[in-house]
Amino acid sequence: MRVDVLTLFPEMFDGVFGSSILGKAQDKGIIRLNAVNFRDYSGNKHHMVDDTPYGGGGGMVLKPEPIFNAVESLLESDPPQQGQGESLRPPRIILMCPQGETFTQKKAEELAREDRLIFICGHYEGYDERIREHLVTDELSIGDYVLTGGELPAMVVIDSVARLLPGVLGNETSAITDSFSTGLLEYPHYTRPAQFRDHKVPDILLSGHHANVADWRRREALRRTWQRRPDLLEHAELSAKDLKWLAEIKLEQQ
Repeated sequence: MRVDVLTLFPEMFDGVFGSSILGKAQDKGIIRLNAVNFRDYSGNKHHMVDDTPYGGGGGMVLKPEPIFNAVESLLESDPPQQGQGESLRPPRIILMCPQGETFTQKKAEELAREDRLIFICGHYEGYDERIREHLVTDELSIGDYVLTGGELPAMVVIDSVARLLPGVLGNETSAITDSFSTGLLEYPHYTRPAQFRDHKVPDILLSGHHANVADWRRREALRRTWQRRPDLLEHAELSAKDLKWLAEIKLEQQ
């Protein structure tokens, strides 16, 4: 996968792209990460990328020219590749914006199937509407709050997507059992020592009985989801056994 980020502050991505999981993924050649300063594509001698809004009002609005020019330059220099028997697939061009679709694990899994993503990170009051209407394919938000720019949200989305790519995580089952991947919150984890101060690891996890351990983990995932995010249960795929356990969990809490 190739990921390009259009930003006025490419230096913000140096540590993120070069460290931890993302750094290792690049070293393995699984993903290519590239931060581009779209001020370089302003097309004017003063390198202005924003202007006052038509109709008046406070703040500054990002102009369409730098964004369009930067995206088109990226596509011309490295166009989508056509594999054997495959049609050309254009990249997803993603606008990070508080008005966008709320980012979820399901969206991360969808984006992880793409070959190329281009993120647009804005600052100031907002974007010229023509960027939304005629360039981007997706608008994403990481929550109902406003930040000073789209860089931090883009980092969140990129990290979430990258860890789903084959070969990125050391244990391929980790992403599958993560919270939200199964529709539920993840079950509790324990490691050595078996007893720390006065707190013991549940006996069942020390039993070596894999089927019982699997049942315990599923039941605890149901318990944690019901206690912390009961809204998730409305859309989760629950078996008859899950429903029985859930009923028992609810009775225990009464």
